[in-house]
Amino acid sequence: MIGKLKGTVDDIEEDHIVLDVHGVGYVAFCSARTLSKMTAGEAAVLHIETYVREDQLKLFGFSTLLERDWFRLLQSVQGVGAKVALAILSTLTPSDLANAIALQDKAMVARAPGIGPKVAQRIVTELKNKAPAFSGEAAGSMGLKQELGEGVASSAVTDAVSALANLGYSREQAANAVGAAMREAGDNADSAKLIRLGLKELAK
Repeated sequence: MIGKLKGTVDDIEEDHIVLDVHGVGYVAFCSARTLSKMTAGEAAVLHIETYVREDQLKLFGFSTLLERDWFRLLQSVQGVGAKVALAILSTLTPSDLANAIALQDKAMVARAPGIGPKVAQRIVTELKNKAPAFSGEAAGSMGLKQELGEGVASSAVTDAVSALANLGYSREQAANAVGAAMREAGDNADSAKLIRLGLKELAK
């Protein structure tokens, strides 16, 4: 089983690279995000997921362990295979994906090519209890976003997020700002204070 490869990028194609490791060229299929970080002729490290089937052996490469972990997690959902998982990771960062699941925002997941509303709904529903462990940079406000997605957040929080969203900010931006406001003002702050501090956060 191959877990990591370190070598020189020999060739970059639309959906994969050839990584030269001591004279052996490994074909690794990658997300668009990982491919964008690769430069032909330069050194690279890929975290590898190895697929062994009766008729083929495929390597999938990722620039970060977090992206590889999301690749594995996404495929635990019915209807999501390697191709679909790569399409999602090519469209959304791990942080964006964690936010979408926490907020139960199937529309954000459905932005990925080839992802229909039914599959998007299954992803946000089936992974909602698993996403916090894979949230990366989004971990700080994940609890708040899950409460918003499940409709159990306090009225002050809900009102503050709605107010910021009505000003033109995305639901994700509003939730992030209110989360930061709560860390400063405390859990018992009223909506007016959360809105004021949230706007201050968004203005940074």
